[in-house]
Amino acid sequence: MNIKARAIHAEHKVERRHTILDAAEQLLLAHPQRIASVDEVAARAGLAKGTVYLYFPSKEELLLAIHDRNSERFFDALLLLLDQRESVDFDDLFLLVRKHMIDVPGFLPLAALCFGLMEKSVPIEAAAAHKERIGNRLQAASIGLERKFPRLDTGQGAALLMHSYALIVGLWQMIHPSPLRDALAEIPACDMFHGDYAVELESGLRRLWDGYLADHDGRSSGRPGPDKVTSKTPRRKP
Repeated sequence: MNIKARAIHAEHKVERRHTILDAAEQLLLAHPQRIASVDEVAARAGLAKGTVYLYFPSKEELLLAIHDRNSERFFDALLLLLDQRESVDFDDLFLLVRKHMIDVPGFLPLAALCFGLMEKSVPIEAAAAHKERIGNRLQAASIGLERKFPRLDTGQGAALLMHSYALIVGLWQMIHPSPLRDALAEIPACDMFHGDYAVELESGLRRLWDGYLADHDGRSSGRPGPDKVTSKTPRRKP
């Protein structure tokens, strides 16, 4: 194996960090049922094992860093959309969710895994730093959302994004294709776990956003204006 020289300059260190993250992500996608060892990540990245530890003290913190990078890409795209578009509606936002979460291999299983890792396998300081970064991104996106959707009160944009993310990950945990879901196929009481994830998610998110953007008397807000959330998701047959 050709071991790469040690990175010295700041830009080289950023590049080296992404090289390690790319290697770990490739291994995770190739073997989603297990967490690759630091030795395996180092070999894939062409680095010494000690170099990987310089950037990431444990394989769990390495996985959290991959998830953090994925989240950063989503928020960067969201902020760009909110900044560049004169008006934004639910369909625009759901397309963003599909592009940067649903259709990104490994995003959802890693997101679900990281919830558990932060509680038991990642040092509290590292987990808190990750939460702080997410909080800062939520606050920045909240300001943009509240400008596009005037019925949102101050701070509600962040709450809506947080509740949306909980639905995105939680629903995936319940109905994503897996051996467990296959084992439930013949159990009538478990029919609810066999829906199409993307369809069910869009339906659930529309209802959530419609509730946040409803008038005080319970009516859904309408056009003109950016607060309209219309249901375009086809109803499932009973």
